[in-house]
Amino acid sequence: MFDRLEDLLNRFEEIMNELGEPDVTADPSRFQRLMKEQSDLTPLVDTYKDYKDAEKTIQDSLSMLEEEKDPEMREMLKEELSDARSRSAELEKQLKILLLPKDPNDEKNVIVEIRAGAGGDEAALFAAEVYRMYVKYSEARHWKTEMLSLNENGLGGFKEATFMINGNGAYSRLKYESGVHRVQRVPETESGGRIHTSTCTVAIMPEAEEIDFHLDLSECRFDVFRASGNGGQCVNTTDSAVRLTHIPTGIVISCQDEKSQLKNKDKALKVLRSRLYEMELEKRHDEEAKERRSQIGTGDRSEKIRTYNFPQGRVTDHRIKLTLHQLQNVLDGNLDEIIDSLTAADQAARLSHLGETA
Repeated sequence: MFDRLEDLLNRFEEIMNELGEPDVTADPSRFQRLMKEQSDLTPLVDTYKDYKDAEKTIQDSLSMLEEEKDPEMREMLKEELSDARSRSAELEKQLKILLLPKDPNDEKNVIVEIRAGAGGDEAALFAAEVYRMYVKYSEARHWKTEMLSLNENGLGGFKEATFMINGNGAYSRLKYESGVHRVQRVPETESGGRIHTSTCTVAIMPEAEEIDFHLDLSECRFDVFRASGNGGQCVNTTDSAVRLTHIPTGIVISCQDEKSQLKNKDKALKVLRSRLYEMELEKRHDEEAKERRSQIGTGDRSEKIRTYNFPQGRVTDHRIKLTLHQLQNVLDGNLDEIIDSLTAADQAARLSHLGETA
């Protein structure tokens, strides 16, 4: 590990030297590439330098303890040595995490699909609440959201919603949200006060660019139709809605939120490309079964991941057995405690897996 860290430290210094050369700024693509590499390496290099400082403090303290006779000075040196050892151990742990292979999709925008599951209208109402939860979380992180496709039930619920979240690192934060979300509560329509259980499924897909996944348009069929639902401003009066069918897989995407047929077509292609890219990623994951078992699930839509229990005001994530009695807080978009815990659990599992294979 430390040989690799020294190599990365040397590479960082090379980059800094290159960035100081006059001809680099004249080449925008090279300059941008170097700046990105510098940005990626900075957390690792800073942590490694702190680790080396802590190790030097340990060596210096041990050396001085061998020569020091004064009891008070020896006590101070022992305290300094203990602090440095604790810091060194913590920094070594951080370095191992920073050296874990990064998910190439982590910095991508995401496309989110939410679908009402078991529970009829109550499931659709819950799906709408889950949608609002992610919108509020995105707003808190200054990410932008854009609705791509929406199918409502007429009561304020969502049968199906597909939307995009644009923000740096969106996939890295939200990738653990894929799966079945379950709600337990008394619906407003329930006169007997019985608690019902309803579900919705969430799929988090990294936005796929053409470079990630080539989509053959000859395998696609486009149909246009008149938009339905809440209209106004010509949305419902022209054939602007688009239905895109991917013939090899049978996937059908409908987009009708824009007045422009071309914009709806672009949105549909974005969703299709990301769905096909996600299918390709799942195939790769299945081929790497052992590695997949060592990680927190990030893609199985059938996996029950979380329960929102209204009578007890609690949220439970079943994968890491985390329970928070902060239901409304979570539904208001305060997801960081859950996401940070999932990230830490995934990192611990991956470190353990690396230890087993080392």
